[in-house]
Amino acid sequence: MRASLILGIAGGTGSGKTTIAHAIIEALGPSAVGIDHDAYYIDQATLPFEERTRTNYDHPDALETELLIRHLKDLRQGRAIEKPIYDYAQHVRAKETLRIEPAPVVIVEGILTMAIPALRDELDLKVFVDTDADIRLMRRMRRDIEQRGRSFSSVRSQYYETVRPMHLAFVEPSKRFANVIIPEGGENKIAIDVIVGRVRDFLREQGLSAK
Repeated sequence: MRASLILGIAGGTGSGKTTIAHAIIEALGPSAVGIDHDAYYIDQATLPFEERTRTNYDHPDALETELLIRHLKDLRQGRAIEKPIYDYAQHVRAKETLRIEPAPVVIVEGILTMAIPALRDELDLKVFVDTDADIRLMRRMRRDIEQRGRSFSSVRSQYYETVRPMHLAFVEPSKRFANVIIPEGGENKIAIDVIVGRVRDFLREQGLSAK
């Protein structure tokens, strides 16, 4: 099988990228698979824990994007990949991996998906999720505290020291590369339906199956 379409979804932290990616995958069924850019954080296991917490995880250098690009090329050529699994509480990469089988549509989501030129070049369709900063901040805090075992003070410090500056330096400027801009994040059902419809049209044009 050859993956004929790679769809990239970018946007600020907490913008609703994952919600939109899941909605598209659910609508397309077995025709689509998803990959989160965050899974490709560089393993910090060789560093003391306190030093790991000081890493700027919102900068492109924190990610092993070269591996993600190789994986996208493999999927496009019909080869399965072993996607990393990242432990966000300990800031290390797990020994286990997750096998991803090729599909006609591959969806990649992450804040820097469109900010890194080599990765952006792999994307056939680019979507930017544009959500107000206050909403994104509240979602980020809830996620990091409830799902990633972080404290309120650490989330607050990280937001002011790295998250917001990196958003202004890398994420927001990448919006100009988008083919589609979705306001209101995952709540914008009309925009999701439009994207799903376009992808289905593409699949039919290529003679590929679509749910």
